[in-house]
Amino acid sequence: MIQANSVEKSSSSNPDDFFAKALAAEVSKRRNFAIISHPDAGKTTLTEKLLLYGGAIQQAGAVKARGEQRKVTSDWMELEKQRGISITSTVLQFDYGDTTINLLDTPGHQDFSEDTYRTLAAADNAVMLEDAAKGLEPQTRKLFEVCRMRHIPIFTFINKMDRPGQEPLALLDEIESELELLPWAVNWPIGSGEQFRGVIDRRSKEVVLFSRAERGKQSSERRLKLDDPKLQTLVEDELLEKALEELELLEAAGTVMDEELIHAGELTPVFFGSAMTNFGVRPFLDAFLEMAQLPVARNSSDGPIDPLDPNFSGFVFKLQANMDPRHRDRVAFVRVCSGRFEKDMTVRHARSGKNIRLSRPQKIFGQDRAVVDNAYPGDVIGLNNPGMFAIGDTLYKGQYVEYEGIPCFSPEIFSWLRNPNPSAFKNFRKGVNELREEGAIQILYDTDQSKRDPILAAVGQLQLEVVQHRLENEYGVTTRLDPMGFQVARWVSGGWKALDELGRIFNCKTVQDAWQRPVLLFKNDWNLNQLQEDHPDLALCAVAPVVSGVDPIKL
Repeated sequence: MIQANSVEKSSSSNPDDFFAKALAAEVSKRRNFAIISHPDAGKTTLTEKLLLYGGAIQQAGAVKARGEQRKVTSDWMELEKQRGISITSTVLQFDYGDTTINLLDTPGHQDFSEDTYRTLAAADNAVMLEDAAKGLEPQTRKLFEVCRMRHIPIFTFINKMDRPGQEPLALLDEIESELELLPWAVNWPIGSGEQFRGVIDRRSKEVVLFSRAERGKQSSERRLKLDDPKLQTLVEDELLEKALEELELLEAAGTVMDEELIHAGELTPVFFGSAMTNFGVRPFLDAFLEMAQLPVARNSSDGPIDPLDPNFSGFVFKLQANMDPRHRDRVAFVRVCSGRFEKDMTVRHARSGKNIRLSRPQKIFGQDRAVVDNAYPGDVIGLNNPGMFAIGDTLYKGQYVEYEGIPCFSPEIFSWLRNPNPSAFKNFRKGVNELREEGAIQILYDTDQSKRDPILAAVGQLQLEVVQHRLENEYGVTTRLDPMGFQVARWVSGGWKALDELGRIFNCKTVQDAWQRPVLLFKNDWNLNQLQEDHPDLALCAVAPVVSGVDPIKL
């Protein structure tokens, strides 16, 4: 594992030199990554085991806990515990040796993919988790494309090797042929299913054998050289011979480990193991921290901003309401991009131009938080949000800078959200506004001001259920959904002016989003295509343009 260089006070009296060296040392300690996968590939289980090895928790939980077994740290929301799924992204910051890790746990369910897209905007690396039996799955492919679009290095962990699965060589071939991503196996499995005995580390030429650990505890591992005679008594000959033959095929293929290709997103290091039984988790974590990309420059209005720039800057990539139900709080998740963040510092809010004092910054660990005094590029901090922050907002000191915004994607399900109890309107309005702010769902509004009921616009049905559940449990409001019968949404690129010039249009409904921009809703793609044929000059967009300098409307 890369060790951060110790920083000795320079003999120079120049404080800028000392600050620059201290900042560089802190940045070199940071590793930031998101875990992406299809549902049920074991993402949350792997997250728990990484926390276990990092010493952040004493016992790993399970998504579907039995008896007295502890629930998982990353799934803190009540509905997540009930359903046994991750429905919101979570930040978990912990130390492992001399390294500070910011782990971004993302929802695997496709209905919450927009939350995952936003979280990937804050990631420097991605860990792609695969089920050894199922290989690449649809949601994994989608998220991979987002990583490729953002040029994020990808590390692959092939999970559930302790269960019957596909041949390892076939899994590598699938990654190369379908994703056009060059795989390089860092370790190689010895057996699979009930005969999974461990892995061969290709770099050290050692065999790492595992024994099953007590549930939730760290597993023990034993390392032996490939030529150690004891190996013959610990691993069946046929299993070891098969693994060595397959390794020879990999070597003959001629692929070599190249760190530049990894960081360019063109080559993926591949690891085999089992998160549930702790097989291969520690070797994966050690190798990942050695190969992973350090915090990198981010694109902004002023070009790429170097993490070592002395001026603090960062952007909001996630908002979360009611992480602590007792206090009805709202938290803005900020990715630190450059400079050093300090408690009580005053920063400029790029969208509004206002100065803000950040008095209670928090280190995030699932639902738990602690006040933090300093943070550095790669870190994620939580800020109390009095309603000022929006997703994509930039905070900075010094010269004006604004990072690239985070767009909204086209929803596919639309329903009126009705509040049958007029006496609960105040809580209803508060809940809808706060859930819209955090991006739990998109909110649209009828252009007829007399129709005050909001329109929920979602990627999947489960999003609607989550909103209703949270409104009832967090705000005390029971609601009703009335489906609208539309399936396609498009933003009008030219705004209201372009729509007014068009005159009357048919087979669609005109609504506005929270930023008062026109949105056209269609029942199907056929109606959309018909409108575009009738009005070829009308520019429509499936992704909402990023807004700057404007406050959203509220219910």
